Amino acid sequence: MNTTITVSGMTCGHCVSSVKEELAEVPGVESVSVDLNTGGVSPVIIESTRELTSEEIAAAVEEAGYTVV
Repeated sequence: MNTTITVSGMTCGHCVSSVKEELAEVPGVESVSVDLNTGGVSPVIIESTRELTSEEIAAAVEEAGYTVV
């Protein structure tokens, strides 16, 4: 399954790595790709083996220090 979200506040590769790392820890997540829009809202595509809840996605992104919009 593919889930696309948008995340605000990422400005560099380190930001992207933090978000990808936290999302990768969610059970069922197979891969995460980010199209960085520096200082704006960046699309994030999550591939998973199951449907993910918005709560678990938001919790992972917030753990990395960013916000799902």
